[in-house]
Amino acid sequence: MTPPNDSRDIVLAFSGGLDTSFCVPYLKEQGWNVHTVFADTGGVDAEERAFIEARAAELGVASHVTVDGGPAIWDGFVKPFVWAGEGYQGQYPLLVSDRYLIVDAALARAAELGTNAIAHGCTGMGNDQVRFDLAVKSQGNYRIVAPIREIQKEHTQTRAYEQAYLEERGFGVRAKQKAYTINENLLGVTMSGGEIDAWEAPGEGARGWCARRAQWPEDVLEVTLRFVNGEAVALDGNELPGEKILAKLNTMFAQYGVGRGMYTGDTTIGLKGRIVFEAPGLAALLAAHRALEEAVLSKQQNRFKPDVARKWVELVYEGFFHDPLKADLEAFLASSQRTVNGEVVLRTSGGRVDAVAVRSPHLLHAKGATYAQSADWGVEEAEGFIKLFGMSSTLWAEVNGGQGGG
Repeated sequence: MTPPNDSRDIVLAFSGGLDTSFCVPYLKEQGWNVHTVFADTGGVDAEERAFIEARAAELGVASHVTVDGGPAIWDGFVKPFVWAGEGYQGQYPLLVSDRYLIVDAALARAAELGTNAIAHGCTGMGNDQVRFDLAVKSQGNYRIVAPIREIQKEHTQTRAYEQAYLEERGFGVRAKQKAYTINENLLGVTMSGGEIDAWEAPGEGARGWCARRAQWPEDVLEVTLRFVNGEAVALDGNELPGEKILAKLNTMFAQYGVGRGMYTGDTTIGLKGRIVFEAPGLAALLAAHRALEEAVLSKQQNRFKPDVARKWVELVYEGFFHDPLKADLEAFLASSQRTVNGEVVLRTSGGRVDAVAVRSPHLLHAKGATYAQSADWGVEEAEGFIKLFGMSSTLWAEVNGGQGGG
């Protein structure tokens, strides 16, 4: 149930950066009691987490809570994403989908406080504002306040305005000059800005977790993942929560430069967006899961499932995380995973990861036949199958004199 509309408490999704730091005094001066929520989705270390909490206190918030977003990001996004097995436009692994879990944490805090007011620090230009707003609107009658969007109506140099605004009120601004816009969480790292936006080759500074070629270890890395109903449950024989498996895979495969890519995509608002991304753990999970799926799903499942996956990915990318169609598609994806059980051995010597062995009680391996080697049917059966299977094409050729389809 949506909280009442008369509360002056407002919950701000908070990261401690310039935008959300600006939001605190801005909202307070409009009469709000500001309660900040930081959803830790794996993008910060202990020192940064402590800084965020201290920053909230310095800015004078009414309350601050930090939420562990790891389990939520695994169950809410990683599991169905791996089931889907597709990136956005065939490439991008939706690395900022933690936004939806951040919204959930903010709404949970709003329920505790009995307010329906939610604030975020998104600008009016990008995809995140769509994801935040739609994720909130689809879960109740909430009031959304977006201070950065509001000041953009009057100020073209918004970041300079924000900095001056904070300094005038005695709040220091972190000296953290970066050539790139960087987003980092448990899922991976995205980088944009500078020469990336100009469609030029990324500079040496455009690098997150993935090691450079000269730094790759000499030894081959080999790991084993175990899946139950399509979900990774163990790494090298050790059962772990999913978010812990992903974190370990990130560390292991980043050393070998796995999961780094660059793509230009169509944003929600119609612009072209070009980014460098690194997702070593997801790259490993997807490679293992796909190898197991290919071996245990029927031909028709393997052919049809990508169509469902592409639609699921589009919904998540464009902000429709809570649309009923997404839930419908996930019901299909979950059903498709009931035989995706077994172990997959992954191997890398750098740059890419390959699934080199698959073990499962559900392997669709015909006992009496091996592809291109042997078969337990005869010549007549094979010729009869070919004749019937190609009947439409051969009949067309007979009627039309074998002129082909041109």
